[in-house]
Amino acid sequence: MSRKRIIVNGAAGRMGKTICHMVVNEKNHELVGAVDVINTGQDIFKFLGIDSKKELYINNDIVEEIQHKDADVVIDFTNPEVIMDNIKKVLKTKTNMVVGTTGFDQESIKVVEELANKYDTSIMIAPNFALGAVMMMEFSKKAAKFFNQAEIVELHHDGKMDAPSGTAVKTAEMIAENREKPESKVKRKFIENLEGARGAEFDDIHIHSVRLKGLVAHQEVIFGGEGQTLKIRHDSIDRESFMPGIKLAVNNIEDMDGLVYGLEKMMDI
Repeated sequence: MSRKRIIVNGAAGRMGKTICHMVVNEKNHELVGAVDVINTGQDIFKFLGIDSKKELYINNDIVEEIQHKDADVVIDFTNPEVIMDNIKKVLKTKTNMVVGTTGFDQESIKVVEELANKYDTSIMIAPNFALGAVMMMEFSKKAAKFFNQAEIVELHHDGKMDAPSGTAVKTAEMIAENREKPESKVKRKFIENLEGARGAEFDDIHIHSVRLKGLVAHQEVIFGGEGQTLKIRHDSIDRESFMPGIKLAVNNIEDMDGLVYGLEKMMDI
């Protein structure tokens, strides 16, 4: 396997720092660029406490970094407010991307697909790179054939900007695709004494978002049936849980064609 030259966008953030450590420690990866709007100009290795003979300074211009570093792939974990602009800039340079930033809707996914095709570039977008979370979503999809009532509770750290999470929305989409909508629940009217008490709603699937310090990323899908419930839960207790999925995406990005949405497309499950 050829050595992948990688730029991390959002390198100074919580996920970005973990990804930089992962790239540095992988023998088949090389960290050639670090981009962020904070800590610009700092040596990323010193910033991360990594003993390195090289110096690599944080840039705030992703296009400039790509042009000077001859990267194979950009890993982007920034935020929903800038991700579409980042994607447009990176794909225009014909550089492949792995994106873990969330906040995509169907319209933006379509735009990304068109851009990837236009510039003949590969991009992987995944709502969640934890392998266990992907299996949780797949198991939920299978359960939806037998339990047509479901609600989702997603819990994240209080710094997460978007709600509900991309994982929760993707899970709801997968459940909705694979079930018959429960007519009895659709017809029933609820009275919310406090607005939002029933959470957000996607195709009659209620999604509840929790944001608290001490959490990382967690999701529970609760199915209801006659005289029984089924709970499928995944917990990321450390950001290291996302690294195997990111490595899987990076190592296979060149074999992809255009946009691939969802890590499950690479997993034989």
